[in-house]
Amino acid sequence: MPAAIQPRIVLGAAAVLYAAVFAAFAFIPTDDVGIPHVFYVAIALVAVVTGPLWGALAGAAAAALYCIGMIVHPIVPSAEILTGGTLVRLGTYGCTGALIGWFARDNRRLVAELRVLADRDSVTGLPNTRAFEAAIQRRLDTERSFALLIGDLRGVEDVSLGEDVAANDALLRIGDLLGNAVGPGDDLARVGGRAFAVLTSLGSAQDAARLAGRLERTLAGHGLPIRFGWAVFPHEGANALSLYRAADERLYARKLVSSDAAATTLRSVS
Repeated sequence: MPAAIQPRIVLGAAAVLYAAVFAAFAFIPTDDVGIPHVFYVAIALVAVVTGPLWGALAGAAAAALYCIGMIVHPIVPSAEILTGGTLVRLGTYGCTGALIGWFARDNRRLVAELRVLADRDSVTGLPNTRAFEAAIQRRLDTERSFALLIGDLRGVEDVSLGEDVAANDALLRIGDLLGNAVGPGDDLARVGGRAFAVLTSLGSAQDAARLAGRLERTLAGHGLPIRFGWAVFPHEGANALSLYRAADERLYARKLVSSDAAATTLRSVS
């Protein structure tokens, strides 16, 4: 069931239940006054999908329907309408709705926080692989061109990343620098130990290459050299897996070229 329509369905069921309980209590000729207890179910339904305020109001509405039902009930004497028991019922209805609404709202808040934590990298605060894959799928669904960039620090000899605090601090710096360098509509994530990924609306390999070069220069200027590979949808991949492979192959090739160039420089110097 889609989450967007679930509250409406629940509230609709609560309304039907309110009407059914009221009709059963008010018009069925019986001396059993336990029927209004079913109002608690309707109150709970309203409170679960709204909150403490509307839960309390749902309780007050149930109490009002109870009083009206007492008036029109064919057996219950009218003198029994405004009694201490009626006020107690008003209080219990209202408190029940408020309590259920409060717990339901608090539970929704906790679930939302857990959902954010599940989609975030614990070190950098960036989206993780799971969230990034969802972002790729959203872009694939639009069928518009976009570029995937994969950046990896592994194999770069002049990067000094220690363990624990030092490594986490470096990864955090990289995430901050990349976050300031990409565009507002781009998606950035940490997708591995030392791997970062970017989704951008660029539609050509040349534009993706220029972006990769700019990001590399930004990090190199802070002592954090990185190499990026890229792939463009749909020219270099029709799905997430093929785009990842194409970007990773380009990244590997660029690392080899960089290593060969460094080795040639060292030989010429010696």
